[in-house]
Amino acid sequence: MACCLKDELLCSICLSIYQDPVSFGCEHYFCRKCITEHWSRQEPHGVRDCPECRRTFADPLLSPSLKLSNIVERYSAFPLDAILNAQRSSYPCKDHEKVKLFCLSDKSLVCFFCDEPALHEQHQVTTIDEAYEEIQREMKEQLATLQDSEKGHTEALQLLQRQLTETKSSAKGLRATIGEAFERLQRFLRERQKAMLEELETDTARTLSDIEHKIQRFSQQLRDVKEGIGILQERLNETGRHDFLEGVALTSERIKGKIHETNLTYEDFPTSKYMGPLQYTIWKSLFQDISPVPAALTLDPITAHQRLILSDDCTIVAYGNLHPQPLQDSPRRFDVEVSVLGAEGFGSGVHYWEVMVSEKTQWMIGVANETVSRKGSIQIQPSRGFYCVVMHDGNQYSACTEPWTRLNVKSKLEKGEDFPGQALPLLQPWAEPRQWQERPAAENQHRASIRATHRVTLQIGLLTSTLPEVRIPTMMT
Repeated sequence: MACCLKDELLCSICLSIYQDPVSFGCEHYFCRKCITEHWSRQEPHGVRDCPECRRTFADPLLSPSLKLSNIVERYSAFPLDAILNAQRSSYPCKDHEKVKLFCLSDKSLVCFFCDEPALHEQHQVTTIDEAYEEIQREMKEQLATLQDSEKGHTEALQLLQRQLTETKSSAKGLRATIGEAFERLQRFLRERQKAMLEELETDTARTLSDIEHKIQRFSQQLRDVKEGIGILQERLNETGRHDFLEGVALTSERIKGKIHETNLTYEDFPTSKYMGPLQYTIWKSLFQDISPVPAALTLDPITAHQRLILSDDCTIVAYGNLHPQPLQDSPRRFDVEVSVLGAEGFGSGVHYWEVMVSEKTQWMIGVANETVSRKGSIQIQPSRGFYCVVMHDGNQYSACTEPWTRLNVKSKLEKGEDFPGQALPLLQPWAEPRQWQERPAAENQHRASIRATHRVTLQIGLLTSTLPEVRIPTMMT
């Protein structure tokens, strides 16, 4: 019955309940605003017609219907079951009255007259205000997720760009290193040089291709993310609640696939194949069947700490755990740090050591400026004249920089830094070479420095352009 009454109270123009009903000479009523807007679309000084009966009037006078207004007011106040829990919205259904509910399941506005109740029976239906707040919250969360994704993709792309630049730079440096190393060899080594360069180019091309592919993928994902951000920001900029909610379903569909996780993984450029001491490696491979003549590399007993016990030939050093030896004090002797220097120094040239360490948990080895302090507690760092690598905590390796630099050891320790004109080599993991920040003057002499806290066995080899491989067994603590 209420629906029948409602049908009689609908304006035939807006199909909503009358608002300020008026008539003008025929038996039909319209909202004042609706009939005024209807006539405004006709000729300015022409006749006016009735939208229902089509009767025309030269200059119709709009007469309000107080009785009909009272009926509309009474009807609107009547507590219909369908609208008991609804709040009035400012947006009218295009065919009927103001919508009051929103279906979260379908993400659509609900009109009591357009939609069958069964359509939303099992759906999550709420009021316009609650839906507005809920979807605003969801979209803000999606926006935050997309913004985080944008940040992650941007950082990933920046990292990839840096990796691309570093890879190209590393490849360029490796080409020069390989070229310089092979130039010092005889003509029969040219074939080996060519093979290594071809391998390098293959690795470089593969690594660069992988990075560029990831850049393309992350660039596309970033474009998707930015597009999703634009879609959501455009929707969030809608001030009207209906305008905002009307396009929610389309917005949700448009942003599907725009959210990407930033899972950046890439294969490191295999610098470890090419950063080793090439002359030594090639020499060793070419002369592996030749027994090299050993050259002496001894330790300096005058520099050894009192707890260090050297062999008669000064090639083995052990840590004496019980009592210090009654050795004569000397300005050259370490009195606090358990260390010993090599007997021979050098001021230039390229020098390599091959060191084999037994199963111990801690040791330190490197080179030191001949003028380093020997007395008191000493900070082992480049600014103090020490260039060392330390093995600590069983299997952790660090370069004694300021602060220490953790070294990612992927293979045995086998590579030292080459300082042009100064020749300050240092045993360190081949997989992650680093340049020292400070370098002593070229005229200073440098000697092998040994410092450790456990009994270990080492073999040290010194290679120059004129000396064969040298292996000297050495006990160090």
